[in-house]
Formats: sequence, C-alpha cells, structure tokens
Amino acid sequence: MLSRSHFGSSWGFASAARPRQSERLRLSIPGTMAKKDGGNKSVLDLERYLNQSVKVKFSGGREVRGILKGHDAVANLVLDDVQEYLRDPEDPYKVAEETRSIGLVVARGTSVMLICPVDGTEEIANPFASA
Repeated sequence: MLSRSHFGSSWGFASAARPRQSERLRLSIPGTMAKKDGGNKSVLDLERYLNQSVKVKFSGGREVRGILKGHDAVANLVLDDVQEYLRDPEDPYKVAEETRSIGLVVARGTSVMLICPVDGTEEIANPFASA
C-alpha cells in the first residue's frame, strides 16, 4: 500500500517543477496578463482629453460636464468647473436643461459609466423613439 510519505508532500511532483499559480495563468492565457515592466496602464486613452471639456455619466444616473484635469488607470477623475445636469422632477429618467454649478470634483472610477468629449460631438434625435 502506498502512502503520501512515499511520494513526498506533493504526491510525486517536485515542488520546484510545478509552476506557481500566477505563472500557470500567464502560461495558459498568453497576452492577457499585464506585464510588470509596463506598469498599470489604462485601457482608456484620456491623456488627449486633458484640459478639455468632457461629459461624464455616473452609475447612479447623474450627469456632469467639466474640464478634465487628471485621471488614473482605474478612471478616477479630477474635473474642474463642473456643471451637474438636473433631472426632470416629473420624469427622473429625463435630463432637464437646468444645471447647477459644483466646481472641483474628484470622481471615483468605479462609479463612472461614460466619459465623452464635448467638443466634436452633437446630439441627434433618436430615430427609434416613438414621439
């Protein structure tokens, strides 16, 4: 009868021969893991929108417009001269044209749903909406 003691602590596998969990992931899924020498790079290219006006939508439904002053890899944003678009009191899903001035805002990246530049975009009528 064979026991665990016959094979060592890893049941016949030398612990030096087995790759660690992080190495197995890197080996099994090439190109998907971030490289350590690259650092924390964001998927978003927000550098080109620094000091430009952007519109940001948050997960709670709020929408703001402001000048992007800074960001990081997880989309934490620093916005200046922020104007919040207020909601229509009769229809909370509709944004009214009325705004309120907030000033400087530091927005947490986990609540940011959408970031779009204001310059170069225009609002169009929805062809699928029934009037």
